[in-house]
Amino acid sequence: MTSLLIAIFLIALNLRPAITSIGPLLDTIRNDLNLTNSEVSLLTAVPVICMGLFAPLAVHWLNKFGQRRGISLLIVLIGVLTLLRAWLNDYVSLLVTAFVIGVAIAIIGPILSSLIKEKFPTRTASAIGIYSLGMGAGATLSAGLTGILYVKIGEEWEYALAFWSSLALLAYLVWVVAMKPEKEIAVPIERENVTASFRSPWTNTRAWLILLFFGFQASLFFSLTTWLASAASELGFNVVEAGSVISVLTVAQIVTNIFIPLLLEKFPIRSFWIYSALIIGTIGIVLLLTGNMTLIWPAAILLGFTLGVLFPLALLLPLDETTDAIEANAWTAMVQTGGFIMGGLVPLAIGILYDWSGTHQMTFFVLLALIIGMFIVTVLLNKGHVKESI
Repeated sequence: MTSLLIAIFLIALNLRPAITSIGPLLDTIRNDLNLTNSEVSLLTAVPVICMGLFAPLAVHWLNKFGQRRGISLLIVLIGVLTLLRAWLNDYVSLLVTAFVIGVAIAIIGPILSSLIKEKFPTRTASAIGIYSLGMGAGATLSAGLTGILYVKIGEEWEYALAFWSSLALLAYLVWVVAMKPEKEIAVPIERENVTASFRSPWTNTRAWLILLFFGFQASLFFSLTTWLASAASELGFNVVEAGSVISVLTVAQIVTNIFIPLLLEKFPIRSFWIYSALIIGTIGIVLLLTGNMTLIWPAAILLGFTLGVLFPLALLLPLDETTDAIEANAWTAMVQTGGFIMGGLVPLAIGILYDWSGTHQMTFFVLLALIIGMFIVTVLLNKGHVKESI
């Protein structure tokens, strides 16, 4: 099982760089291709929206290809399209690769969650922690090193973006070894009947509340990774320094990802950690609102902690409500469908607001609204039946 956990980590490592590597180079790409802020923000908004729109395909993809071959095909697709950005570097080509990569990530997410539910039924929190750690590490590496790569390779942003395809090769090799064909459980033909045995999450009020929670936290993550570097640039930071702000954010997220599963084992009450993270996140946003260059660093740390707590819990909430891998796949697909659509639209809306206002002050108020939204949803979830409360 250790090799499978390593494989899950490496697969997760590939689920963010194609998106978060854009952030540090957002202003550079915008200026080079003569784009508006709203146009360039589509490079991160499109894959995230796709992650929502196409998450329901995970059920059909799993039925057709199974876990091993299904994820193998998708990770190869992500790697190849990321590599092609070195040559397909016009705006339309970047949008097309962003779209297809977003579809691939959309399908992988629910399959990995159901795999964790199936393979680690008694260690779900720890396995989800490794999963979220991988995504956090991928975001940190791409956000922190893309700007440095850009400078080192002669300010060629397309090669800096394409570099992250190297992660896919490593993930593929470890995955196919860890998931040996004979160990993979064949998808049963009667799966449709099994699926019909549980209530559809689309008719479940708690599922909709969890969808909103996932959407608010996804919006917070992608808004920060898309626009925080730009906000730092507005304060006078250069490309490398602005990328370093994102690195600090994601390093804080990773450190939290490491410890939150252990803390959840000892203190499993979800709402305690959610409320604590939201309070800390609010403080971070208030620091950003001051417009002080120095305070952006502690703000990034606090917001990284917030993201590090919220994302694993957002992944755990639908698993807490389900009893088996098939049901977990359905709930996760639904939650990620709406959640990632929200996560893609909000950064795009911020880009439009930025074009209109010319400042990131409105951006920070949007982030504050997301925090408030999560607080309200958590309160509503806790008003459910005692045995269903988080």
